[in-house]
Amino acid sequence: MDLRRVPPANLDVPSDPVLEAAIRADIEANGPITFARFMEIALYDPERGYYRGAVARPGRGGDFLTAPEAHPIFGRAIARFVDDLWRARGQPARFTIREHGAGDGELAEAILAGLEADGSGALGAVHYRVVEVEPAREAAVRTRLDSAGRAGVLESDDGEPIDGLVIANEVLDALPTHRVVVRDGELREILVGLGPDSGLVDVEAPPTTPLLARRLGDEAIDLAEGQHAEICLALDSWVAEAAAGLRRGAVLLIDYGYPAGELYDPRRRAAGTLAAYLRHQVHDDPYRAVGRQDLTAHVDVTAVERATVAAGLDHLGTTTQSAFLDGLGAGEILVGYQTGPDATLQDYLTARAALVRMIDPAAMGRFRVMAFGRGLPVGTLLRGLPAG
Repeated sequence: MDLRRVPPANLDVPSDPVLEAAIRADIEANGPITFARFMEIALYDPERGYYRGAVARPGRGGDFLTAPEAHPIFGRAIARFVDDLWRARGQPARFTIREHGAGDGELAEAILAGLEADGSGALGAVHYRVVEVEPAREAAVRTRLDSAGRAGVLESDDGEPIDGLVIANEVLDALPTHRVVVRDGELREILVGLGPDSGLVDVEAPPTTPLLARRLGDEAIDLAEGQHAEICLALDSWVAEAAAGLRRGAVLLIDYGYPAGELYDPRRRAAGTLAAYLRHQVHDDPYRAVGRQDLTAHVDVTAVERATVAAGLDHLGTTTQSAFLDGLGAGEILVGYQTGPDATLQDYLTARAALVRMIDPAAMGRFRVMAFGRGLPVGTLLRGLPAG
């Protein structure tokens, strides 16, 4: 996400009253809840959660802008990764792409357009599936692809293992996460409770599960006194499910995060990485605009890599989005916006501005790209990933 941090006072959006009342009732009846539980309700409640509803929130009219929504050049570049993977699989007649968090289908449309522009034989083999927390979103993707002349490419996902590519762009950062802090040398968990005015507040308590300390121990992380951090235990089950859905091919995960040693650096991230996104702005109050703002935390790349190994996948490589797009020839694709038969100066300038944000280390360029495989020939090289 490419956003500007602003004071929360500038974001005068009320919480969803029904959703907030349900959270308060839960706390009143059962005591403080984990932040992971709060985040699960605020984002994924079937009736009123932020990510539920027929219309996807992200986008120019929503609360943040992902790379596929910023410009098709992102998907055009990933099409080359798809082509390499299809070739590594022996150019099968059927190649399935399963995208988690597909939104309105911007990435799907751009990947297919990229395959066509490059003359890839994979275009005729691709079948596309989407996995969304809100099932109604599939209709939006189908409409987009049908309008782009790709009727019949999208098929409903039956959940069975596929041969092809599983892709998730900016999905892991929104998984429900626990929050912790160190007090007097002891790990404490930050729960969600009620203040004197019945408002939602942080409440420190003993950890609700030993898995929190175990995750830190497995990664050799010692949090400093007073340091806040997020620990996303949901990563393990998400990765396991995604891996189980792949028979042969690759899993491609793109998100903002760091290896554990960097993520939990007490000098740079003593306050943790939890952030709220609303109207293309970012702030640090998760209890404002409940159900109407996004909540995210940086991804623990080490935890993801450990989970994929546990799920039986091979680590193909981890790199930055900047290096990934460069290796896929995004610069060459950009030239096409300037020299192609239908090129216009405005199209070129728009594509260039978007690509700059995607590769700029101060914006999206530091996002991590993580690739994992199963059943690929030994020595498979895929463009965009580091050699060896």
